[in-house]
Amino acid sequence: MAKRELPAWQALPLRGLLTCLGLFAGLLPRRLEVALGRGLGRLVCLARLFKRRVVEANVDRCLPGLGGPARRALIRRNYEHYGILLFEYMHFFSPLRGHWRRYVPTAARAEGVENLKKALARGKGAILFCAHLGSWEAGAAAVALSGVEATIVTTVLTPRWLHEKITAERASVGMKGAFHPGSMPAVLKTLRRGGTVAFMNDQYAPPPMGLPVVFFQTKVDTLSVIGPLARRTGAAVLPLHTFRAPDGTTVARIEPEFDLGEHPEDAAAATQRVAARVEEWVRENPEQWLWMHRRFKNVAVPQGVS
Repeated sequence: MAKRELPAWQALPLRGLLTCLGLFAGLLPRRLEVALGRGLGRLVCLARLFKRRVVEANVDRCLPGLGGPARRALIRRNYEHYGILLFEYMHFFSPLRGHWRRYVPTAARAEGVENLKKALARGKGAILFCAHLGSWEAGAAAVALSGVEATIVTTVLTPRWLHEKITAERASVGMKGAFHPGSMPAVLKTLRRGGTVAFMNDQYAPPPMGLPVVFFQTKVDTLSVIGPLARRTGAAVLPLHTFRAPDGTTVARIEPEFDLGEHPEDAAAATQRVAARVEEWVRENPEQWLWMHRRFKNVAVPQGVS
């Protein structure tokens, strides 16, 4: 079923608002943007808005030993992070040509690009797996601006004008899109010509694209294509770890080639290895993860968690 488009009387004011926000964000010094984002996040947290119950349920499931004060501090910092993200996303909507490309270097930097280029030199392409940590959008853009064109596997947004705007801004820094369902032909084409494909591996993914593996002590459906895809194409697999540094800048760190085990064609085993690495990232910077995502759909609520 096609996604419903917004009627014009809703779309036009929304486009106008986003354009104004894009212009506003472009006027802010980076340090002020980060401070305002954190302040806005704290206000939203105090008001218990913006999927607060989902955040709390996910934190309680994944970090059950976290005491009351530590739990509250983590959730507050998580909402401060969302506030900064909101300001960063405003820059997508600037009407000034080339703004997103100019903005990205002020908000993110890439590290470990040599690891990816070494893998790409074999001519079989590369698969990056990453997670919703730090400013993942700006981090991916920083990698692309370092000279590595990448195709990200993502969804078609609605309404259409929003999808076209985001896609155009991504393209301005060298990022292409493979949109699912139906993304696999574009993914295979990219890898066969020796290119780079990036998957987000921390979201709920039901069959046939996902398999249940353990993530934070819970067996939950997780994207499972990386192992079989690497086996089929010969592509290297590398982790892309994004995280926000203390100054608010996102670091996009491409780690050395990832070991999927002796049998990468075993989708469950390979996916479990990837999920374990993603969990390590989340544990390193739990305040920066997308706790508001319903990661544990169709999984029983643990006893004692409301």
